[in-house]
Amino acid sequence: MTGDTPTALAPFPWLLILLVLGLIPLAIMIFRSRTPLAALWRSHQETRETEGERRNGQTARDSTPNKSDREKAAGMLDLDALEVSDIMIHRTTMRALNAGDRPEEIVKAVLESPYTRMPLWSGSVDNIVGVVHAKDLLRALTVPGVEPKNLDITEVAQKPWFVPDTTTLKEQLAAFLRRKEHFATVVDEYGEVQGLVTLQDILKEIVGDISDEKDVDIQGVRQEADGSLVVDGSVSIRDLNRSFDWALPDEEATTIAGFVIHESKSIPEERQAFTFYGKRFIVMKRVKNRITKLRIRPVEPEPPRA
Repeated sequence: MTGDTPTALAPFPWLLILLVLGLIPLAIMIFRSRTPLAALWRSHQETRETEGERRNGQTARDSTPNKSDREKAAGMLDLDALEVSDIMIHRTTMRALNAGDRPEEIVKAVLESPYTRMPLWSGSVDNIVGVVHAKDLLRALTVPGVEPKNLDITEVAQKPWFVPDTTTLKEQLAAFLRRKEHFATVVDEYGEVQGLVTLQDILKEIVGDISDEKDVDIQGVRQEADGSLVVDGSVSIRDLNRSFDWALPDEEATTIAGFVIHESKSIPEERQAFTFYGKRFIVMKRVKNRITKLRIRPVEPEPPRA
């Protein structure tokens, strides 16, 4: 009996070996998987640490606001100090529709515009009679029998909303939210149209532009290969300061053309150049008394004297 026992148990080690050999590929697959045990362990430890920090309150690192948070906070504080006239799209550059144009031309202008809302004027730009929303226009064109050539644009337009140019951004933001509107026409104390302001314009003051920091994403600004900027005169100083981290003053003028006129104390001629605040401003185009295009480049440092 004793002599037969080893013989009877002899197959057992082979079965064990075969079982172990069969588990090896499985173990290799586990360690080669996308979530290895070591990573799972690190994840577990990080989760425990995060939970501990949450119980103990914010860490010193989290309690320090980052640059984006500081900029948003500064934007919120600026809303009481700024008026809609500081950020509005000026009447000379706003896109508007003439109610006297042929209906098909108006439809084409709306569909080709990058904006969803456009003011509608009759007789003169100072007589804004409505606001055309692209969605309302498209909905009207789906009505049986209505075609672009017989569309009554005044029936499609919404009632305009006029706001004083001295309204603070804080007040205007509250009004936008209260009325659930996105678009307002800005007028001065005499009721003359000065421009338009949108909810997006105010939000941009708070959070800034959501775009790649290397992109030049301002309408009317083009960056040249030599590093200079070709800028429309109607571009706001605030947009340039915010996008390029400049510090040009905007107390006396809101547009870059107004800035050059104010600093030069004149209405410059074409090809005249000026240096202000470390920048070289070259007048590229002037129409009557308006500067319509400028080239801006940084002032090159003077070579050291021998």
